[in-house]
Amino acid sequence: MPETHIDVVISGAGPNGLMLACELALAGVRPVVLEQLPEPSSEPKANGIVGQAVRLLDMRGLSDADQFTDLAGVPARPQPIPRYIFSGLSLELGGLQHNPLYATGIPQPRLTRLLAGRAAELAVDVRWGHALADFHTRGDTVRITVSGPDGPYELTSRFLVGADGGTSQVRKRSGIGFPGITADDHITRFGHATVPSELRTADGGIEIPGAGRFSFGHNRVERGMFVFAELVPGRPMIGVTEYGGEAPPDDMPITFQELHDSVERVLGVPVPMTPPQGPGPHALRRMADQNTRLAERYREGAVFLLGDAAHVHSAMGGPGLNLGLQDAINLGWKLAAEVQGRAPAGLLDTYQSERYPVAERVMMHSLSQTALMAPGPEVTALRQLFGELLHIPEVTAHIANLLAGSDVRYDIGDDHPLAGRLVPDFTVTVDERRMPVAELLRTARPVLLDLTGTFGEAAQGWDDRVDVVTITATDAEASATALLIRPDGYVAWAATDSSCDGLHAALTRWFGPARAYAPAD
Repeated sequence: MPETHIDVVISGAGPNGLMLACELALAGVRPVVLEQLPEPSSEPKANGIVGQAVRLLDMRGLSDADQFTDLAGVPARPQPIPRYIFSGLSLELGGLQHNPLYATGIPQPRLTRLLAGRAAELAVDVRWGHALADFHTRGDTVRITVSGPDGPYELTSRFLVGADGGTSQVRKRSGIGFPGITADDHITRFGHATVPSELRTADGGIEIPGAGRFSFGHNRVERGMFVFAELVPGRPMIGVTEYGGEAPPDDMPITFQELHDSVERVLGVPVPMTPPQGPGPHALRRMADQNTRLAERYREGAVFLLGDAAHVHSAMGGPGLNLGLQDAINLGWKLAAEVQGRAPAGLLDTYQSERYPVAERVMMHSLSQTALMAPGPEVTALRQLFGELLHIPEVTAHIANLLAGSDVRYDIGDDHPLAGRLVPDFTVTVDERRMPVAELLRTARPVLLDLTGTFGEAAQGWDDRVDVVTITATDAEASATALLIRPDGYVAWAATDSSCDGLHAALTRWFGPARAYAPAD
């Protein structure tokens, strides 16, 4: 294959890499995606998405797709959930005035296939079976060696994005450090299993003779952690975290018997579980030496890191896809603007300044949840105290915002309460048609939402980049007369009266100077 110059090359066609590719394509940039696997992975991993990323997928219309279903084939509509768990402790969300914790049950393999299909619709060049072998940077160009089915070939690219997972070769070859910690005091094993139907409880849990009743999800016991999650009837997932003991060699594949024995050691009783029935793929995995690590920086010249390539952490609480997909949507429009020569100075630097603190918060709460699962009477007492705190509404709201990622506010340069936050999930009326605000962001373009019909003229110098939408009615949650919404759904500026003060500064900061004369503030 002859050498070709590409604007952006993405290494990795998991959900994060494919999401970035779609965002670039919506902005008019056609990347090349390299993936060493011959097709989208069917390995069971995450069983859903929790947090802000759920609403962002809805903003792109992905939740309307026929494939956007849970493991049982039921449409996985994004919505706030009435309850969740924090380290196995119940988090009741129904009483919150503003519940930020959205969730959807789409499993990761199905999401990957959905995004691969969307990328194909957008004419993205996804090269399955083509792996990044090496690269070198020279000034503002990246020279990439690719290992393909027909042999090696080379690409030159203006930018390279590593979306190639926790062992990222892009990160390693860029010389970006990956500091953090490795917990080597416990081993987690999980897999699909078959259990007698009479053991299942009406609330989705399981009752094991001699061990007790366990709720759906994570359950702490004195010897470790037990997980039961029957996401599809008759196909439960059983997991266990065992403290102490020596992990098998990395090159020794896990067997179902190993999982079974670990469950019995942790629960201390015989457990009637047998290998899963029916067609796969079936999950069966061992994880030792849990890493919590954050890249020293998200960028090295023309090279960027995305998702697990930039941060790894415990899966407890399900923060992985929420964090990585938001990385992709944050980076996509900024990288496209740079490629097209319309990015204001410093725009690409905001990728790290905005997303790095979010990753730090995820690591804090995932480590906290892991600590609360550890054995010992001191932890038992701490869990009792923490469980009492979770019944305080203000604490519940704080933890819900932490898990959703909505507790971090981007430094937008505007002091309106909505500025720097994801636009609220309210309904608007446009041309006598009611719709959720998410529908206005389907094309991934900035939107100036004008609630009074008086702000459009002030933005006329940016009308080639910013869509002005006048609405005649809205929910009270808007709390503004105008909202400037970035392509990633975050509010860049807001007004509470008819004043345009600060609007031109915000438009210039995020989308570049006006195309022609626009009235001054």
